[in-house]
Amino acid sequence: MTISSEQGSHTAETVAQEVQQFLEQRTKQTWDPDTDLFSTGAVSSMFAMELVVHLESSFDVVISGPDLALDNFRTVNAMTAMVLRLRGVKP
Repeated sequence: MTISSEQGSHTAETVAQEVQQFLEQRTKQTWDPDTDLFSTGAVSSMFAMELVVHLESSFDVVISGPDLALDNFRTVNAMTAMVLRLRGVKP
């Protein structure tokens, strides 16, 4: 899966890597792509709003309405899937 934008091409792998880098910088921990970030207590609903802003600015997407559900931010894989879906990438 590859998508192009003014910021370059994004694949599931590059989106996941970028999200993981952001999380590692902010939490000072490394995260498995399937780890529920909220159940670990490492990420709060306030931090989820930071994730929204970061994903919107990094990948040129708009996250609104039903896409703001916490389930879309629970794991690196969930965020990656949402970004790719919002960018119009077909599975």
